[in-house]
Amino acid sequence: MAFRRRTKSYPLFSQEFVIHNHADIGFCLVLCVLIGLMFEVTAKTAFLFILPQYNVSVPTADSETVHYHYGPKDLVTILFYIFITIILHAVVQEYILDKISKRLHLSKVKHSKFNESGQLVVFHLSSVIWCFYVVVTEGYLTNPRSLWEDYPHVYLPFQVKFFYLCQLAYWLHALPELYFQKVRKEEIPRQLQYICLYLVHIAGAYLLNLSRLGLILLLLQYSTEFLFHTARLFYFADENNEKLFNAWAAVFGVTRLFILTLAVLAIGFGLARMENQAFDPERGNFNTLLCSWNCLDVRSEDRRETGLLLPSEPPSLPGPGLLSLQSGPQSNGSPLPLSSASRCTAAFTSSPSTDCHKH
Repeated sequence: MAFRRRTKSYPLFSQEFVIHNHADIGFCLVLCVLIGLMFEVTAKTAFLFILPQYNVSVPTADSETVHYHYGPKDLVTILFYIFITIILHAVVQEYILDKISKRLHLSKVKHSKFNESGQLVVFHLSSVIWCFYVVVTEGYLTNPRSLWEDYPHVYLPFQVKFFYLCQLAYWLHALPELYFQKVRKEEIPRQLQYICLYLVHIAGAYLLNLSRLGLILLLLQYSTEFLFHTARLFYFADENNEKLFNAWAAVFGVTRLFILTLAVLAIGFGLARMENQAFDPERGNFNTLLCSWNCLDVRSEDRRETGLLLPSEPPSLPGPGLLSLQSGPQSNGSPLPLSSASRCTAAFTSSPSTDCHKH
């Protein structure tokens, strides 16, 4: 299974060999695990890589249902899906993005940004659909109180746990992809920032048993991100196409307000009024005042760093990212008018070191 047409051979296991063949290497490792399912001796180990672990039977009114909690074996499952994600990344790059970028004749800087947004559009779209399906089928949208009631949510349905494992696998795979895709040195700090922020928040929601709240926040976050990167791709195809940036500017402010309100409502009020105010890691209970304030503080700092909260002193354009888009020179942190979406395009095309997007 070859992902790239190669015109030059490289020494075995050299740096260039690994870079150009990393997807094929990952496919071989995945294939070895799948072959292990065929033999009784290795099937148990193979299932450790493929399926979520730590399943327990939880009695219900009618019967028993199988739920899951987390543990060290999750790292093995995440590792397997990191290789799956690397393969899918290569497929999208080879058969979709490379073909489109050749027709657009982009510069090196724009080509790098096009690939980044293209990959994130595919990921955010699939994640939004998947996450929406999960929150609807589990009833989290129709019953907002379920986000904090019966905390800690130690036992997760299969689809919830599998969603979190795949999310962690994707953002962990993004770290070696910086090396495999030969991302420019100027781009690495910015991409590392939002990759690490996603990892911290997703892992935090998973480990602190705030999975229900995390699902809703991810749904809102990914919806905005999908719209932004879609607008970015359309801009690369036609630099006069800025209508989607206007739509994104409107959706951005609304979703950030919902995210902040929901986080404060669930953590600051919902969990704060629960009776089980104790720190008990063995039972998965982290509902203490210190943990609650730290969660809210981390989310607040994340928004300030990535544009989710507006800074008190807005930078001038062209500026280093999303913060430049959200406040004008006289706004003191007020939202950017929708008619000013053209400043977004200028922010990431004015210079190689300037980026429109912190996430």
